[in-house]
Amino acid sequence: DIAANYWSSLCFWDTSSGNVKQVFSRQAIPIVWDYTEANPFSDSSGNFLGKLEYMLKAINYLPARLHGFANQRDATQINGDAITLSTDPPYYDNVPYADISDFFYVWMRRNLRDIYPDVFGTLLVPKATELVADYQRLGGRDQAKDYFENGMLETFGNIRKFVIDDYPLTVYYAFKQQDAGFMKDGTLHRGSTGWETMLTSLIQAGFSIIGTWPMRTELTAGLKKNKNTLASSIILVCRPRAADAPGLSARDFRQALKRELPPALHAMQSGSIAPVDLAQASIGPGMAVYSRYSRVLEADGTALSVRAALMEINAALDGYLTEQDGELDSETRFAVEWFAQHGFDEGDYGDAETLVRAKNTAVKSVEMAGLVESGGGWVRLRHWSDVDPGWDPRADKRPTVWEGTHHLIERLDSHGEMGAARLLARMPDGMGSEARQLAYRLYHLCERKKWTAHGRDYNRLITSWRRISDEAARIRNDPSQMELL
Repeated sequence: DIAANYWSSLCFWDTSSGNVKQVFSRQAIPIVWDYTEANPFSDSSGNFLGKLEYMLKAINYLPARLHGFANQRDATQINGDAITLSTDPPYYDNVPYADISDFFYVWMRRNLRDIYPDVFGTLLVPKATELVADYQRLGGRDQAKDYFENGMLETFGNIRKFVIDDYPLTVYYAFKQQDAGFMKDGTLHRGSTGWETMLTSLIQAGFSIIGTWPMRTELTAGLKKNKNTLASSIILVCRPRAADAPGLSARDFRQALKRELPPALHAMQSGSIAPVDLAQASIGPGMAVYSRYSRVLEADGTALSVRAALMEINAALDGYLTEQDGELDSETRFAVEWFAQHGFDEGDYGDAETLVRAKNTAVKSVEMAGLVESGGGWVRLRHWSDVDPGWDPRADKRPTVWEGTHHLIERLDSHGEMGAARLLARMPDGMGSEARQLAYRLYHLCERKKWTAHGRDYNRLITSWRRISDEAARIRNDPSQMELL
C-alpha cells in the first residue's frame, strides 16, 4: 500500500518541504499535470527502506496482546453481542470510500488472493451496499439522498435495539457546517445537510444526545494549513430516549436554548476550543435540548425539524457571541461593527461618523487610539500587520481590547508564543480574557463573510492561548522576564 501511494504518477512535489507528496494527501484522487516520481532505491522521500522503517515503528508500538480481532459486518445486521459501540459514520457524499479503495485493492489482490480468496474474490471493491450518497451510482441525486438517509436510519434503529444505558453510543463527526440555509427576517440562517441527516437518523431511531466532547483529531498541516479546516472531531454521546418522553413547544425550546447553550459554550471556550470548531461543537448541547423530547411542535402544530433546530442553534450561537460586545470599550464596539461591514477595507468617512456616534465616541478618538487610519473621505481599520510593534499597554493611557487582540496576533506572528505571553503579562487585569473572547467573535464574523485569511489569524491566537496564558502567568511571577522580547 505504501509503495502504491508513493510510486504513482499521481504524486506531486511539495515545494514548501522539498519532498514527494503521496497520492492520498486528501480523500480524493485528483489529476496531477506535473507529477513527480519517487526513487524507491534512494535515501530520500518515497524510498523503499524508509517506508519499511515506518511500518516497523508502527508494529513495535502495537499492544503486545494476542486476543484482539477484527471482522467486517453490516451495521444494519449487528446484534446485542456488542457491549460498547463507537462509530465515525459516512459523511453523506463527501468521500467515495469504495472507489478510492480500488487504488490499493487491485495491487493487494494480485499478491493476496490465493491466501485470502474470500476477501479478494471480486475484481474490484464491492460497492453495492456502501452507505454513501453517490448520485452517479444510484441513478440521481434524489435517489442517492433517499438511499443514504434510509440507510442511516436503519443502522441507528438497529443499534437502538441492543445499546444499554451503562455504555452510551458515541458518534464521531468532523463535518463542517457549510451549506447555505435560507433568508428569514433579513438574516441568513445556516444549516448542514450532513449534520441534519446524521442527527435526524439518531433522533428518529430513539436516541437522545446527552453530551458533546470536542476532541483534537484532525491534522491541519500540509494541504490544510491555509484553510479554515476543522481541528477537532465532535463526539456526540447518545443514550436511548425514554419511551414516555414528553413533547415541547418550539417557543419553550428556544427559551431552553437561551438558558442552556451559553454555559455550555462558555465551558468550551474555557477549554480553548478552536474557533473553527465552535459552531460544530455547539450542536451537541443544542441538540441535547431538542432530542430529550419526543417532539418539538410549532404553534400551528407542525413539527420543528432537525434542520430548523440546527438553524435555531446557530442563531443562539450568534446571539451569545454578539452579547459579549456590550462589555467592551466603546472604541472596540465601533471597530467590531465596522469590521462586520468592511473588514480591513476602506469605508466612507461619513458612515464611520454615523456609526461612531452611536458608540458615544468619535472617529478622531478611535484614530488616536490606534484602531483606524483615515484620509480623503475614507476610514480603514488597521490590520495587525500595520500596528506599532513596540506598543506597551502599560504606557497607553486608554488601551482598548481591539488593540490588545491585534497586538497579540502581531506578537505571536513575529515573536511566537513566548513573545505573545510577555505582551499578555503586561496587559491590565481582564484585558486578556476580553481579547480572547473578541477573537472568537471576530473569527465567527470571518466565517460568515468567508474571509478565510483573517479568520485564520484569530483561530491561531485561540489555539495558542493556553500556552500563551500559562507562560504569561509564569512571567508575572518572575518580573525579570517581563522586559525581554
